[in-house]
Amino acid sequence: MNLRWFSVVDMVAAPPKPAVIVRGIEKSFGDGGSKLTVLKGINLEAADGEIMMLVGPSGCGKTTLISIIAGTMNAEQGDVEVFGQHLLKMKKSAITRFRAQNIGFIFQAFNLIPTLNVAENVSVPLLIQGVSARKAEQKGREMLERVGLGDKWKNRPNQLSGGQQQRVAIARALVHEPRLIICDEPTAALDAKNGEMVMELFHDVARKPGRSVIIVTHDNRIFKYADQIAQMDDGKIIEVHRVEDGLPNLDIH
Repeated sequence: MNLRWFSVVDMVAAPPKPAVIVRGIEKSFGDGGSKLTVLKGINLEAADGEIMMLVGPSGCGKTTLISIIAGTMNAEQGDVEVFGQHLLKMKKSAITRFRAQNIGFIFQAFNLIPTLNVAENVSVPLLIQGVSARKAEQKGREMLERVGLGDKWKNRPNQLSGGQQQRVAIARALVHEPRLIICDEPTAALDAKNGEMVMELFHDVARKPGRSVIIVTHDNRIFKYADQIAQMDDGKIIEVHRVEDGLPNLDIH
């Protein structure tokens, strides 16, 4: 019988693997004298199995950064690696396929399709993947139950409040079980109760193997759900806080 002696080092938990690695990202808009540099050499890592929140004043580059991480926007310089795939080196068609299979994006503007009912809106990512309409709608209705809108599945988006539309957008981003969930102000239109429900859902998703959540937020009520909080200002990452070390006192407005 072989015995192995374990040292203290063996018993220390290994640090989480990075799900997203951002290196030297730069992004500008405009040309010549009107050129505006929005991101200035961004370096950042979001870990597998964790929730990272991006905070900072409006206009500091948060939404631009998550758009590049999601593969919906290009950068002039740098590299973005998502679960081992270098997005900025991939062809547009390959990025589109990768995003459909692996990334759920919750837009601040919701982007719901007005001609579809709520269940049909939520089922869209599954239809893109080739799931049958019947099965996709069934899974969409199940996800609506999880965000507290199971009785609204037949409604059109314009029959819902802003907070309800936001929960529909969240359900749509989660329905195909993406590995990376990227959220732009997901609790902005939600009251405290529904905000807590949504964050508990994100927390459960992030803890599954091979998953990660990145959230842009001004809502300090949800900081307690983060594992890391990355503070941005003027197109740069100023500091990254580990929440296990205590919640930071941040001026983010």
